[in-house]
Amino acid sequence: MSLLTEFCRIPTSGARAVEPFEVDGASWLAVPQLATDVPGTPADMNGGDSDTEVLLLRRAGSGYDVVAALDAPGGEDTEFFSIDGRRFLAVASIRSGAGPYDYTTPSRLFEWSGDKFLPYQTFPGYAAKQWRHLEIDGRHFLALAQGLARPGQDAASRPSEIHEWNGSEFVPLQTVASAWGYNWHGFAVDGRPFLAHADHVEPSVLHEWDGSAFVPRQVLVEKAGRAFADFTVEGTTYLLAACLLGPSRLLRWDGSAFVEHQVLDGPGAREWAVVHGRSGLYVVRVNFITGTPQAPNPQLDSQIYRWHDDRLEVVETFPTSGGTDVAVIEDPGGPLIAVSNALSPDVRFAVPSVIYRFSG
Repeated sequence: MSLLTEFCRIPTSGARAVEPFEVDGASWLAVPQLATDVPGTPADMNGGDSDTEVLLLRRAGSGYDVVAALDAPGGEDTEFFSIDGRRFLAVASIRSGAGPYDYTTPSRLFEWSGDKFLPYQTFPGYAAKQWRHLEIDGRHFLALAQGLARPGQDAASRPSEIHEWNGSEFVPLQTVASAWGYNWHGFAVDGRPFLAHADHVEPSVLHEWDGSAFVPRQVLVEKAGRAFADFTVEGTTYLLAACLLGPSRLLRWDGSAFVEHQVLDGPGAREWAVVHGRSGLYVVRVNFITGTPQAPNPQLDSQIYRWHDDRLEVVETFPTSGGTDVAVIEDPGGPLIAVSNALSPDVRFAVPSVIYRFSG
């Protein structure tokens, strides 16, 4: 019996993330979209029209219905969070236009007004790819992974940035060295707050909060880092490190640093989700592409691992088409697994994202 059963499909175009959240007892899903297809143009994973919208879907019976959309071009990520009862949705916009593209497109923060999200704050940036909200000792931070530093190009690129809430808005706190920032993951070990930053070109680095700033502590991935996720088994913390261009790895906290515990074979990894099922701990890995941006292969199998004998073992695979994100949705009938797909087999943007029922 398969661990995943298709629950519903969502028509999306270049979907880059899936963000589940709840508002006033209703289950919602935000899906940012990178681009739509331009008729008569050749297939190009970096092409298309990026004057797009973020889809907002609400649970309705046995599926999710699109009920609204936010004006947010070149959507790469959304992050939902609350501060003192106020609900916010941050959107990372990598670019706008249909070629040439404007990578200085600002990213926006929206606030829930009671019946819809309204623009609240705008952040300048360059090729923004992910927001992450963190709360440490009552302080709220919003980290933006960004940058597109290519040799001889994009001199306007910016490092990744961390902002702090001052009671009415987010203000700059610090920058984090990066060339092609992709992702963040915040977590704690023995009460110590950590923030992992994934970068495609530069090393991906683990930072620790020292009370006033996030300080670099350890290189986690040398190159092509994409995402991190953590879990704890019998008091030991493990960190999953996704790598696009080579094998991914499972790292183990040894009391002072993360050390390699297991190599997870195969390139193309983009995102993780940890699922606590009835039969134990599972990890869902979503793969993006293999090959090159000029000749990509987006039609890949992604994996489900189960923790067994201090290792992760592949127990099932499932098809993805340019998979970009995976998220767990808590549901009375058991966990739902939302997966965003960004590229069709013929490298077009119009490809459905899928929600599965998890039976593990």
